[in-house]
Amino acid sequence: MEKFSEIEFREIEENKDYEKIINTVLEECFKTEKLENLNVYMSIILTIPEEIRRINKEFRNIDKETDVLSFPMFEKEELQNISEYIGEIPEVLGDIVVSIERVKQQAEEYGHSFERELAYMIVHGFYHIMGEDHIEEDDKIQMRAKEENILNKLNIKR
Repeated sequence: MEKFSEIEFREIEENKDYEKIINTVLEECFKTEKLENLNVYMSIILTIPEEIRRINKEFRNIDKETDVLSFPMFEKEELQNISEYIGEIPEVLGDIVVSIERVKQQAEEYGHSFERELAYMIVHGFYHIMGEDHIEEDDKIQMRAKEENILNKLNIKR
C-alpha cells in the first residue's frame, strides 16, 4: 500500500488498529479524488482533549475542545492543479488532528462503532483539507455526500 499518511500519537499509546482504519480510509479518499499517484500524504495527529483544545486555541483562537481539526497546506484553487506544486519530495496536503477520547464518546452517543466514528473523522478532515466546508446548507449537502460515498465504498456503516 502507498503511504497516504504520517501518523503521530500525541499523549496516547500507539495503536495499530487506529493506523489500519486511518490508512484504509485515506487510501480510498486518495483514489476517489485521483490523488493516489501524486507524491502527497496527510499528517494525522491522534491526541487527547486537552491537546486538541490547546491547538484549537493557538491556531484558531477558539478556547474549546473539539473532535477534529483540519489545517490545509493548499488553497482549494491550488488543489485543482496540485501536480504543478508537487515534486520528488513527498508533500503534505494538510494536518488532521483527532481527539481519540471524543471519537469514543461520539461513537457511543451516536450508537455506532469506534471504527465508524474514527473513519468519519478522517474522511471529514480530508474533505476540509480538500477545500470543502459545511457552513452553507448546499455545501454541507455536497460535503456529506462525498463523506458518505467514501464510507459506503468501504462498507463502514452507522
